[in-house]
Amino acid sequence: MTISAAPDTEMERPNTQEMAIIHRAFRRESRLLAELTARVPAGDTARARVLAGYFRWYQSGLGVHHHGEDELVWPLLLARLDLGADVVLRMEAQHEKVAASLARAQTALVAWEAGADRSDRDALVEALVEHRAVLTEHLDDEETHLLPLAAAYLSVPEWAAQGEHFLANTPKNALVTLLGAVLEDVQPAERKAFLAGLPRPARIIWFTVGRILYAAHVRRIRGGHRPAAIAADQPGAVDEASAVDEAAPATRLAR
Repeated sequence: MTISAAPDTEMERPNTQEMAIIHRAFRRESRLLAELTARVPAGDTARARVLAGYFRWYQSGLGVHHHGEDELVWPLLLARLDLGADVVLRMEAQHEKVAASLARAQTALVAWEAGADRSDRDALVEALVEHRAVLTEHLDDEETHLLPLAAAYLSVPEWAAQGEHFLANTPKNALVTLLGAVLEDVQPAERKAFLAGLPRPARIIWFTVGRILYAAHVRRIRGGHRPAAIAADQPGAVDEASAVDEAAPATRLAR
């Protein structure tokens, strides 16, 4: 890849590795979508409606996240890199593949939500597993090849614009639970740094009611299901078998 101009070495650079914390949440939630769906008994329309809402929550969060990159990151990098900026172009193509996989899952979800039929459930699980494979391939690639470029060629305010975009474009009732999802598996130092970057009102909301609301969200969505170890949601990880083998034949697809 050729570079059109060297970055300004005196300019303060963003900590783009914070993006890996957000990606960790999407890796976990995309896996849980398939695992939890596979456990739903045939005909349990009440549980199907709960997980349909969970899918839409996830779809909205991932969509806003990727839209922010499409609008605020890729154009700036393409303007500063030569036309050989294959990494950025690859990110754009991967976003399209992720969106297409989500659209297929959404179509399968509509069929399953209506009656919680076993075959519809298994088709949805298969679509969700396909989506997660496409997503994790993209996230791994972005963390390895794109984030170093962003750190070198974007300013701190340019990088921070993504967070502002996310806050402005995410439904208020989903913001707290999405923040909770991001913070769920962080290390203490990561939590401190991530919260420090939020506006003060957002931090106050999180510490006063946010944690309670997220705990309720987790209980409603997961019930007694425990997510696999955090190692399964690290870059390049291969999912280990989950403890839901008895739930449905489709469960094996959710690994």
